[in-house]
Amino acid sequence: MSNKLRKKQRNQKQNKVQKQDQQKKTFERMTDETIDQCLERIQQAGYSPVRRIEKPIFKEVIEDGEKKLIPDQQRVIFEAILNKGEH
Repeated sequence: MSNKLRKKQRNQKQNKVQKQDQQKKTFERMTDETIDQCLERIQQAGYSPVRRIEKPIFKEVIEDGEKKLIPDQQRVIFEAILNKGEH
């Protein structure tokens, strides 16, 4: 296989990945909004949620001379894809 052909195939793969990245976006729920409000914001941007990710945020507390990690908040992130008519 020639170098030109390999380079062309590599560029095509990179372009495909870039196009997919443009169609996928993450949205994080703000501290002052509900999940329904976040989903509404996603729809207004022209996206549809496909995955919900929850990550705990820990707070370090010293109790009886020991450091302990206690869950403090929950971070909610949605992965969304661009609606078909929007691109």
